[in-house]
Amino acid sequence: MQGPGGQENRVLNEGISAATMMLEADAVRFVDWVRSAAPYVHGFRGKTFVLGFGGEVAEGDLLERLCYDCNLLAALGVRLVLVHGARPQVEEELARRGLTSRLHAGIRVTDAEALECVKAAVGISRIEIEARLSQGLPNTPMAGAWMRVTGGNFVTAKPMGVVDGVDFQYTGKVRKVIAEEIKADLDQQNVVLISSLGVSPSGEVFNLAMEEIAEAVATALGAEKLIYLCDAPGLLDAQGRLIEAITADEAERMYRENKGLTEDLHLFLPHAIGAVRNGVARAHFIDRDKDGALLLEFFTRQGVGTMVTRETLAQFREAGIEDVGALLSVIAPLEADGTLVRRSRELLEMEVQRFSVVEHDDVIVGCAALYPFSEERAGELACLAVMPEFRRSGLGERLMQHIERRALAAGLERIFVLTTRTEHWFRERGFVEVSPDELPQQKRELYNYQRRSKVLVKVF
Repeated sequence: MQGPGGQENRVLNEGISAATMMLEADAVRFVDWVRSAAPYVHGFRGKTFVLGFGGEVAEGDLLERLCYDCNLLAALGVRLVLVHGARPQVEEELARRGLTSRLHAGIRVTDAEALECVKAAVGISRIEIEARLSQGLPNTPMAGAWMRVTGGNFVTAKPMGVVDGVDFQYTGKVRKVIAEEIKADLDQQNVVLISSLGVSPSGEVFNLAMEEIAEAVATALGAEKLIYLCDAPGLLDAQGRLIEAITADEAERMYRENKGLTEDLHLFLPHAIGAVRNGVARAHFIDRDKDGALLLEFFTRQGVGTMVTRETLAQFREAGIEDVGALLSVIAPLEADGTLVRRSRELLEMEVQRFSVVEHDDVIVGCAALYPFSEERAGELACLAVMPEFRRSGLGERLMQHIERRALAAGLERIFVLTTRTEHWFRERGFVEVSPDELPQQKRELYNYQRRSKVLVKVF
C-alpha cells in the first residue's frame, strides 16, 4: 500500500515533470525562432532603417518598449534614423496657453504663437526620447547599452505658402535633406534622431509633418526600409483581414478609394508609396500599440504589419545548387507527415535543375519540380511544397502555374501528379484522375502500388 506521503510525492513528481516538459518545449520554440531569424539578422546588418512615429509613441510605456527594440536593432548592426512627431503634445501646449488649434485640410496653420507651442512641444519630446534611448540600467533589456544619439540641422525647409486662400505661415515643407551628414553619423554607429522642425536658409523655423520628413530622409539615404508606427495593425482588405504585402500601385488605389483607412494610414500611405517609387526598398505599417512589433515584423517570416513594395513581393525563379539547403527545409515537414516521398540531399543536388522556387522577401518559401518525359510529351509535377505560414497566400497555385508554363515551353502537352493527400486541391485546378496505366512507361514501371498514390492529369 502507498501511504499519504507517497501519494503527495507522486503528485509533486508529476507536477515537476509537466513543468520540465513545458520548459523544454519553450526552449525548442526559442531555438527554432532564433535559427529562423538568422537570415534576417545577416540580411539587415549594415542596412538603414528610417522609423517614423507620432507623438502618441513619444511618451510612457510605448516609448519605453520602442527604445528596447531600437536598442536591439542597433546592436544587430542596423543603422537607425528615428523621426518623431509631436501632434498631441502641441495640442496640449496650445490648450495650456489658451490658444485655439487651427487646421485646414487636416494640416496645422502655424502662426507665430502656435510656432512657439510647436517648438516647446517638440523640444520636450526630443529630450524625453533621448533620455529613454540613453538607458543602461541592470536587469532591463538595455543593460550595458550605450546608444549614442545625434541630431542636427539635417533638414532644410521652405514655407508651404498660401493654399486655397489660406496662409499657412510657419507651416512648411521639406526643401532638402543633408544626406551626407546623416550618413557620416550613421558610419560612426550613432542613432540619428530627427524632430519635426526644419530651418530655412534665412534662419526661419518651420513646423513640418513627421511623415513627410521620414519619406524625404529615407529617399535621400536610399534606405532599406521606411517604417511608420500607426494606429492600426496595417492595411486591411474588404473582409477586415490584414494585408501582409501590397504593391505601390495597389496601395494607391486603396488611398484613392479611402475605404477603411484610419487617420494615421490616410496621412502616411501616400508617403510610403512615394518612398518605394523613389528607391526605398520597402515601406512598412506597424501597430504602434503591439509590444515587440518591430521584432516580429523583421525577424519572423510572416511578420505582423503591412509591407509596401514597388513590385510584387513573391519572386519565382529556377533553383540552383546553392538552394539545396533551403529546399530541404521547405519539403521536410511534408516528407515527415508522408505527403511527399523522402528525398536525400544527394538526390536533390543531382536533380536541382528540375526545381523552381518562390522567394518571399529574398527567402525561399516554396518549391516545385518538373520531370519531363519528352517522347510521350508529358511531364510530372512533383514536390510541390509551400511553408505552412504561406499556404493561404496562393503561392502553391502560382507555383503550379509556373511549372505549367515551363512544361508548355518544353513542348509538353500534359502534366501529371501523384498524390496521396491533395487529390481535391488538384481536381479544383483542372486535373482529372486517371489509371496508373496511363503514366509514361518509365514512370509506370516505378509506380509504388503499396503507396497507392492517386494519378491526376491535366491536358493543355
